[in-house]
Amino acid sequence: MNTSVSPRTALSVNVNKVALLRNTRHLGIPSVTRAAQICLEAGAQGITIHPRPDERHIRAQDVFELHELLKSWPGAEFNIEGNPTQNLMDFIRQTRPHQATFVPDSEDQFTSDHGWSFPQDAERLKPLIAECKALGVRVSLFMDPIPEQMAAAKAVGADRVELYTEPFAANWGKSEQEQQLQTYARAAQAALDAGLGINAGHDLNRDNLAAFVARVPGLAEVSIGHALIADALELGYAETVKAYQACIDAGMAAKKS
Repeated sequence: MNTSVSPRTALSVNVNKVALLRNTRHLGIPSVTRAAQICLEAGAQGITIHPRPDERHIRAQDVFELHELLKSWPGAEFNIEGNPTQNLMDFIRQTRPHQATFVPDSEDQFTSDHGWSFPQDAERLKPLIAECKALGVRVSLFMDPIPEQMAAAKAVGADRVELYTEPFAANWGKSEQEQQLQTYARAAQAALDAGLGINAGHDLNRDNLAAFVARVPGLAEVSIGHALIADALELGYAETVKAYQACIDAGMAAKKS
């Protein structure tokens, strides 16, 4: 069993909600690329986007502009999320991001709310994962925290899983909090045992992030958008990124103690 302490958890900032606000007018503000640049300057290790087919937030132009921006940040990662059976693969082929996160969303889905299921999704995912890896793109699968599913994710060729953390966040501060932490810890350990890297995201925030980092083994990356951008409306992008990094540092310190 792999129980070694992992390297520091990376923070990838999801800038979808910046695009959502911009799209309410035709003025081009706030700028998605400027937001990403400030976050990177403040210490974020990556930028995440989820371009949906209806372009309700991230638009095709944003994908290519962010791709160009990240070329100036060789130490940062570009992560593009989406359903590979919709519009995601065209962006992957054209930009070859560091990571593609496959999410099983329907086209009109409000937000991501469940992970892939095996063996049901295996056959349609295998060739798409293989194509990404042939392009040199790491593949992460959005997954519910079910330990028994992790080996199956590895078997279809995934490099990582992104644990869907809304159930944990929804129970933060409630009697189920500890049970949720144990569930995610078990799922993460099963992923490690299967040879997978571990990402996490959805409703992580300044209140719950440190505890999650402390308890979940092998956590390579957290992708945070809604809460981080909401905090940035009050604190500014740079101070918000620093605050989230402080949460990660606190979690890492607790993990080692």
